[in-house]
Formats: sequence, C-alpha cells, structure tokens
Amino acid sequence: MNPIAIAALILGLILVGLVVWVLLRVTADQKKNEALESQLNELRRDLLNLSTTQAQSSTKLETIAGTVASRLEAVTTALKDGVKDSAQITSKLTSESQAAMSLELKNTREQINQIQNQLGEVQQAGKQMFETSRTLENILGGAKSRGSLGEVTLERMLEDSLAPSQYARQYRFRSGEAADAVIFLLDNKKMAIDSKFPLDAYRRLSTEGEEARRAFATAVKNHADSISKKYIVPDEDTLDVALMFVPSETVFYELLMSVDGKGLPLDEYCRSRSIFPVSPNTLHANLRVIAMGLRGMQIEENAKHLAANLNGLRKQLDTFTEYFEKIGTHLKNAQQSYTEADKRFDKASNTLDSLVNASGAADPAIEDVQGTLALPATATKKSV
Repeated sequence: MNPIAIAALILGLILVGLVVWVLLRVTADQKKNEALESQLNELRRDLLNLSTTQAQSSTKLETIAGTVASRLEAVTTALKDGVKDSAQITSKLTSESQAAMSLELKNTREQINQIQNQLGEVQQAGKQMFETSRTLENILGGAKSRGSLGEVTLERMLEDSLAPSQYARQYRFRSGEAADAVIFLLDNKKMAIDSKFPLDAYRRLSTEGEEARRAFATAVKNHADSISKKYIVPDEDTLDVALMFVPSETVFYELLMSVDGKGLPLDEYCRSRSIFPVSPNTLHANLRVIAMGLRGMQIEENAKHLAANLNGLRKQLDTFTEYFEKIGTHLKNAQQSYTEADKRFDKASNTLDSLVNASGAADPAIEDVQGTLALPATATKKSV
C-alpha cells in the first residue's frame, strides 16, 4: 500500500477522533451550562422571594410604627387632659373647703361674741327681773296665767336662740302628752322642755315657814317626776334627759337652796330623775350652747361629705392609675414586638448576605446575577 495513502488514512482517523472528542466536550459543557442555568434560575426565585418578604416586613414595620406613634400621641393628650382636670378639681375642692371652713369659723367667733354680749344683757335683765319679781307676783293670778307666762317666755327664748326648724312648740307624743317645747337634734334625737312655775308654794314660804318649804319641795319633786315620766321616751328617740324651765329667777334660786324631808337638795333629786332645772338666764345659755353644738355638728357633717368627695376623687385617681399602668404595659409589649421584629429582620438580612457570599465563592458568574437582580446595598456589600 502506498505510504502516502497510509499516512493520509492515519491523519484522517486522527481528525475524526479530534472531531468526536470536541463534540463530546461541547456536549458536556452544554450540560454543565444547563445545570448552572437551572441553579441560577432557582437562586433568582429565592432572591425575589427574599426581596418580597423584606418589602412586606418593611411595610408592616412602618404600619406598626405609625400605629404606635398615633397611640402614643393619643395617650399623651389623654394624660395631659387627665392631669389638668384632676388638678383643677383638687384645687376647686380645696378652695371651696377652705372658704367654707373660714366662713364657719368667722360665724362661730361672731356668735361667741354675741353670746358674751347677750350674757351681759341677760345678767342685767336678771337684775331687773329680780327687782320686778315682787310686782309680777302681785300681777299674776291663777296657775293658768302663770303657766301662760312660762310658755310665752320659753317661746321667746327659743325664737331668739334657735332656727324654727330646730324646735317645735306643744309637741305631742304617742301617749297623748304634749310637752311645751321639743328641740330637734341630729340623728332624729329630741330633748323635751316643760315649763313649771310653783309660785303658790313659793309665796307661802314667807308666811308659813318650814311647812311651806316642805310643800315647795314636794311640788318641785312632783313636777320632776311628771316630766321624767311623760317626756323621756327613748322609744320615740328622746334623750335620756329633759329640762324643767322655771321662769322666775327668785323661784329658781329658792329651788337651788331647798332640800326635801330627807335632806336631799332639790336640784340633786331632779338630776337623779334625769331632769335639769333651768331659769331664764341658764336656759338662754343652754340654748346658745345647743345652737353652737348643732352648728358644729352641721360643720362636721359637711366635713364628712367633703371627705367622702375627696375619697371619691381618690378612687377616680386610682382607677386612672390602673388604666395608665395598662397603657404602659401595652406600650411595653409593642416595644418588645418591634424589637423582636427588628431582630428577625437583621437575621433574614444576614442569611441573605451569607447566601450571596456562598454563591459568589462557587462561581464568579454570580456577579452578573447580582447586577440583574439589583440587590439592596445590605445584601451586596459583602459580595466578591
């Protein structure tokens, strides 16, 4: 065979082998490129999903931040209004209470001064009454006239010392007995006053001596027993004491100086029966003290109402504190949720950076992918 032909055949075989090898290499490269293209497409989808998730998280965080800001503004406004209203209410209550107490103290001082002046006038009037007592004894006739004098005197003294709503004349009990007057105290309590004028027994003292004194003592004791039995009625809310009004200073003085057959002073016997004898002078002083006591009790009642109002304000402030603490708890929870969301966002960002770095180390072609997807700076700042 021609050597040239053999050489040509060998060369042809070598060319065929080269062509086959090139074809095989091209096929392998194509498969490798297809696999890489598939991986790149999958990475594109993952990166798009991560970008979408990041955008949604950013939107939610902005919404939460806006909601929290609006609620904080509303809470701040409510707190300012609440503090302002509370300060105004407290200031108003304090000023009103101080004004009321100042007025009451001023009225009390004025009344004390009036009482002192009136006591002086009463003492002067007592002297005049002592001087005219004998004339009155001559003027007065029967027991009915003397009783009318006592009732009229008692009525005038009640009118001068008490308000009309604080007493009643000819007050009738359920038994049918009627006291000359009753003073109304707090808690529906009552104190009876009955006028007794044993002038006949008194007038006999100057003519009959000790016999008349015993009759005078008996008359006074009978009056005390009658008042105690008729007008001390606890079932009808009366006090355990009553007043026996003697409308004559001279008769009252004789009552204080007299004793009964057993040597017991008449005033002590009356007190043992829970009856307190009073003359015009002493009754006037007692009525003034009672009026002051009633006014003091009214002041105390007003103070109780004021204290109740302050306690109500205290409860409202406590309720406001509870709601304020609840708002603080909600704000704290919102802050914790915001911090947790921020941590999760940082974690997702770090994960994305790790994926980008890993993909860049595997193949330099990832730079083209980054350019195509236009990743945020936080995701591409570490890319190779």
